[in-house]
Amino acid sequence: MQHEINLFAYHLPLDAHPEFGNNAILGKKLGLIETGRFSDQGIAVHGKLPQATTLGALGKKISRTLLRKPMIIGDSDKTIQQIAWCTGAAQSYFEAAIQEGIDVFITGEISEQTVHVARESGVAFIAAGHHATERYGVQALGDRIAKQFSIQHQFIDIENPV
Repeated sequence: MQHEINLFAYHLPLDAHPEFGNNAILGKKLGLIETGRFSDQGIAVHGKLPQATTLGALGKKISRTLLRKPMIIGDSDKTIQQIAWCTGAAQSYFEAAIQEGIDVFITGEISEQTVHVARESGVAFIAAGHHATERYGVQALGDRIAKQFSIQHQFIDIENPV
């Protein structure tokens, strides 16, 4: 304020950014290979795992990476490889993700009807936490800005169960 600088922040561009976005960084952290984007804003990502694994093994990897247990709807022994993901509250993209021919969809939140869509379609659904899936993009952006402009930044992670 002393230097009359304003900061305007808008959430969706950070979700969608191909390098610093929440979806891009979450994909990298989980070792996912992006093959394209879908949804009306091009935010949601479809891709694949480097090698087929089970839903249960993917759930354990997500738990280790995000430091929280995800909610998993589906058969833990099911073999999966085709994947889609969209951080935060993107459960509304689940049916569009199913049309992409995926085995599993990862997002932050789950709605009651999502359970039934997963069960009826046979496509697994993972709710890994809104906060847990969306805290990495802003950190990557902060690191980039700090490096580019030789400034310091600090990410303060306040625990959030959602």
